Amino acid sequence: MKHPLPAQPRHIGVLRLSALGDVCNLVPTVRALQRQWPEARITWIVGKAEHSLLAGLSGVEFVVYDKASGLAGMRALWRELSDTRFDVLLHMQQALRASVLSLGLKADVRVGYDKARAKDAQHWFTHRQLAPHPRAHVLESFLDFARLMGIEEPSLEWNLAIPPAAHDEARSLTGDTRYLLMSPCANPRLRNFRNWSAEGYAAVVQHAWEQHGLRTVLTGGGSTQEREVGERIQALCPAEAVIDAIGNTSLKGLLALIDAAEAVIAPDSGPVHMANALNTPTVGLYATTNPDRAAPYRWRDFVVNRYPQAVRTYLHKEVEDLPWGQRVRHPDAMSLIRADDVIERLEAALQYAADHSTERTLADDET
Repeated sequence: MKHPLPAQPRHIGVLRLSALGDVCNLVPTVRALQRQWPEARITWIVGKAEHSLLAGLSGVEFVVYDKASGLAGMRALWRELSDTRFDVLLHMQQALRASVLSLGLKADVRVGYDKARAKDAQHWFTHRQLAPHPRAHVLESFLDFARLMGIEEPSLEWNLAIPPAAHDEARSLTGDTRYLLMSPCANPRLRNFRNWSAEGYAAVVQHAWEQHGLRTVLTGGGSTQEREVGERIQALCPAEAVIDAIGNTSLKGLLALIDAAEAVIAPDSGPVHMANALNTPTVGLYATTNPDRAAPYRWRDFVVNRYPQAVRTYLHKEVEDLPWGQRVRHPDAMSLIRADDVIERLEAALQYAADHSTERTLADDET
């Protein structure tokens, strides 16, 4: 017998710890729940870095779990929520750590992914599973939770909070100049070959500067790899064309920079989804990740997509023959992207933005 879902939930729990791009893609589901049940209390259990990005999200209480704290941190969180019982817990993280964390939470019904999408046997930890949705985009997979709860046509709404101090932080770097934002590096994980070449990025920077008078703000974390890539890009470009902000922004400051940018260029990483949430034109660079699953959702038409070619070249298969979400883990895959590909998509995105500037302004007001 299926556990019944509450018709009028009073307290909804959301369990999604990471990552930056994924939590951005989840926000429209939270907004859909808020529209359907405006009186319901929503508590989101989230990772530490992700909370610093989402802090101030209206109508949401956050409980932060620092993954570095391990089991001790889990016990502390369980104590913090010992008097809390959710009418429904939306278990939206397909990872064993999150499933173990869920065991110490009290809920009348726990909802998770269907067996085909559940990783690390997540379906063993839930009472109800989503209806199958083969080959779904990540954002659509999150919206499936709202659909299971009875919300038939959830619309896309973000309204991320950007405090005045974050806008001040951004202006201290850019002044009043018009600029592109370029985040060259994805998270440096093992065999996570998502980064394009410094030479390719530099060609795009040069084009934006010479053809549009746009400077390029380079952003990223403070890792050695990111700083070295930024230095190589700058060495290949006119000094006046680049503003180096690598390692010099908070996450809220990065949001403010993205919000004011003419466009964003980045590989499959948090910034493309942050830009998507803020309705900033976005050129995503995809060869090792399938953009049909993980592209910036509102800007899928401006993705540089070399994933099918990478699958044929390095896996000797066709996309439809692969498990959904499989990456091409080859260090040369991103080299299939050419500078001309990126420039062509950038031109299309800038033209679209110029043609729809009023629409973007209205969407910014809503977002």
